[in-house]
Amino acid sequence: MGVFDFIKEVGEKIFGSGEAAASPAADKIKEELKKNGLDSDKVKVTVDGDKVTIGGDVPSDEVRQKIIIAAGNTLGTAKVEENLTVAGAAPAPEKFYTVKKGDTLSEIAQSQLGKASRYNDIFEANKPMLKHPDKIYPGQVLRIPA
Repeated sequence: MGVFDFIKEVGEKIFGSGEAAASPAADKIKEELKKNGLDSDKVKVTVDGDKVTIGGDVPSDEVRQKIIIAAGNTLGTAKVEENLTVAGAAPAPEKFYTVKKGDTLSEIAQSQLGKASRYNDIFEANKPMLKHPDKIYPGQVLRIPA
């Protein structure tokens, strides 16, 4: 549980113009979670300006972390306040990485996991939000597997 910072000006655009602070924004984020196959039936989403608050129950820590990433990597989101409860377990510590200009998954794997060949581990940890290992962008936040 905590507050996570994201870069407001980058991410997937799911809101129409001027819509980010309106109540439909929470519904759009819920739709984005469902689109990515994340079990969010018991998750409540609220949006207040550029801050997204998510709470409720999730089936695993992996789903918890992916929900944080999916909500935060939305254009217009600067902060995600997370109050999710993992069924039957305490949440594991998060390890996230913010992509810099010129980064590749191989370089990130080398710096974060010690082996460039583990780039696919990062790709798999961020599916379905990542569709292709070569399609990452500066400012995007990625989940780094243990």
